Amino acid sequence: MSDQPLQSGPVLNIEPEEPPTSLLVPLDALHRRLGGRMVPFAGYELPVQYGPGVLAEHNHTRTAASLFDVSHMGQLSLQGQTAATALERAVCSDIQALQPGRQRYTLLTDVAGGIYDDLIVANYGHRLVIVANASRKAFDAHHIAEVIKDSGAEFLQHPDRALLALQGPTAAAAMAPLCPEAAALPFMGVCEAAVGGVPAWISRSGYTGEDGFEISVLAEDAERLATLLLQQPGVLPAGLGARDSLRLEAGLCLYGQDIDELTSPIEADLGWTIGKRRRAEGGFPGAAAILDQFKVPPHRVRVGIRPDGRAPARALTPIVAPDGTDAGTVTSGTFSPVLGAPIAMGYVRRDLAAPGTEVHLLVRGQPLPARIVPLPFVPHRYVKS
Repeated sequence: MSDQPLQSGPVLNIEPEEPPTSLLVPLDALHRRLGGRMVPFAGYELPVQYGPGVLAEHNHTRTAASLFDVSHMGQLSLQGQTAATALERAVCSDIQALQPGRQRYTLLTDVAGGIYDDLIVANYGHRLVIVANASRKAFDAHHIAEVIKDSGAEFLQHPDRALLALQGPTAAAAMAPLCPEAAALPFMGVCEAAVGGVPAWISRSGYTGEDGFEISVLAEDAERLATLLLQQPGVLPAGLGARDSLRLEAGLCLYGQDIDELTSPIEADLGWTIGKRRRAEGGFPGAAAILDQFKVPPHRVRVGIRPDGRAPARALTPIVAPDGTDAGTVTSGTFSPVLGAPIAMGYVRRDLAAPGTEVHLLVRGQPLPARIVPLPFVPHRYVKS
């Protein structure tokens, strides 16, 4: 992608991967019929945008509802009475306290205190369902299987399922005639129900900062469900480009850019994922190193950054302190359609992390003024319980 700001929308944090041959998602034929511009991403061919373009898809998601195909994500599950305690061997959150009908964001940590992946874990009563990042799902599956192998819990992978995300302020209105049970869910609630006659695992959540749903169905049912959703008033398809700019406006991390194995939960400002019991008991990989950072904060922290002017700062852009010393690095950057200005996330020295602190970004060798700001850039609009 060009480093120049796009005239029609945000700069994307999406780079085509090599080799160009990729796996196909169950909705591949539908994406092509709808005019999707397909690109290799995380080992799959996925639509980066459709005819209207990234800017139009981004704005439509903020004002109505968009349908995203996220079938490249990993879907895993654990079953049995020991499932929650078994999963706690691998993640830092309190899974035992996760009630049926609820889900939780958590982190798969390593023994050094880094982050293997960020996950969503949902309790459907008889099973815990895990959604993992596409680039990490094979690793995650092997790692979790090894960690829990003597726990008595049954571990399954679900490559036969697709995953759709209906996102935006009118998502619930679009869902209501197809699945009243889903439309009645609270934020981060889950249920098993039929959507227009299609059996599904449904959560009220997403990756855009807007209200919405993630819907898991058998791959053979994916096109039928997508067609039903796209027939609802105000629902349009959207691609990877809008998904990325939406999540950055919402201040949400992208694994491999904003968090990775060299980043701790405390550095990433994700310490809230570690509940009171887990802080007291530990027992998860890297607990000693991570819990020590609550007492002795790390030297760097993830922050929001607002560059002056209109030139976006891309990932790996150096951040310079007012005195000319190294301050940190940008991890994600784009042009915000809602704010009409560039935005970025990155890591800076803790002494420079306070909102309002002035820094410089070295864009093409030129120091551009910027300032530290609170996250998110655009307020979340999740449904109120």
